[in-house]
Amino acid sequence: MIDRFIQKELISDLQQFPAVAITGARQTGKTTLARNLGKSINSPSNYLDLELPADVAKLQNPELFLREYKDYCVILDEIHHMPELFPVLRALIDEDRKPGRFLILGSASPALLRDSSESLAGRISYNTLYPFNLIETGSQADLKTLFLRGGFPDSLLAPSDKKSNRWRINFIQTYLERELPALGLSSDIRILRKLLTMLCHVQSSTLNVQNLSNALGVTRPTVARYIDFLEKSYLLIRVEPWFTNIKKRLVKSPKIYLSDSGLFHSLLGISDYLGLIEHPAVGASWEGFVIQQTRSLLPSEMELWFFRTHEGAEADIVLSKNDSPIATAEIKFTDAPRVSKGFRNVTEYLKTENNFVITPGADTYPVDENISVTSIKNWLEKVIQFTNE
Repeated sequence: MIDRFIQKELISDLQQFPAVAITGARQTGKTTLARNLGKSINSPSNYLDLELPADVAKLQNPELFLREYKDYCVILDEIHHMPELFPVLRALIDEDRKPGRFLILGSASPALLRDSSESLAGRISYNTLYPFNLIETGSQADLKTLFLRGGFPDSLLAPSDKKSNRWRINFIQTYLERELPALGLSSDIRILRKLLTMLCHVQSSTLNVQNLSNALGVTRPTVARYIDFLEKSYLLIRVEPWFTNIKKRLVKSPKIYLSDSGLFHSLLGISDYLGLIEHPAVGASWEGFVIQQTRSLLPSEMELWFFRTHEGAEADIVLSKNDSPIATAEIKFTDAPRVSKGFRNVTEYLKTENNFVITPGADTYPVDENISVTSIKNWLEKVIQFTNE
């Protein structure tokens, strides 16, 4: 098993909170991680898969069953299928707030879980498990493979690019036909697939919901609702523009990215690396990949934004900590990049000391007093360094 970046944080949370939740898209490895975490704590564990009728049957009287396992870490997988458990968990936790009583797994975001459950505020920590990032994979997969196939374990570790692509095509189909309806989204599957494909074509651009609405033939509020739901179910990433105390006019629409580069490529019919680097969307794909990789390493106190003015000043990434910008980045799919005037303007305006042009594999070297070219691997290591400062 590849060690996951959030393992240490999860073990720490299990030693502090009565309930710990691991959310994330299906097939990111939540169950494997939870089972391994169960071996790392000082109490026995009991695993229940709430998609299996036999395990659901055990919870006909959940209070009675869970009381029998008060000295265990009870792992509840796919809890969004039984939101009625949340009030029971709350009551049991209030009786005994011993850390590590419940480890909860779900394929919906905390916001989506809270929509259908009683709050466990103050009793639970939420953690998101993303597809594999470059720091986690190490020697198990090179950058080209990770970029092409994305970070879902079964896709990344498939024996061939063809089988990896086949897995992703089936994953997308299953998510649209089964997972999203199970999470509460009632919609035409054909419209959702078309919307996802259209979002691939406009990735890295600011979102124009009205244009999507016109192309799909559905109302603007419907498109906005679909995008919001797809984000909460971990298929999309929304990046908001950085703006605070700024006199210049800024673009206020967000950018939308697919949450995994492999899914992006399968939706556009890209199945191998040669086809990827020759595709007109390779730049947008690389930008999305860097965004995905960066987000997977950020703790809750750090946020990821972009910066763009109508006058042309632009940064693909602004990292903030405690509401202050600490680093900016421009993303380029070349190892010999030129720094744009717009990016220089951003670094001067924000007065950030850590400014980078992120490439696939270039050495790190300065191109300006406060701007350096660097590889994505070095950038990700810098992000980890920022989180520890």
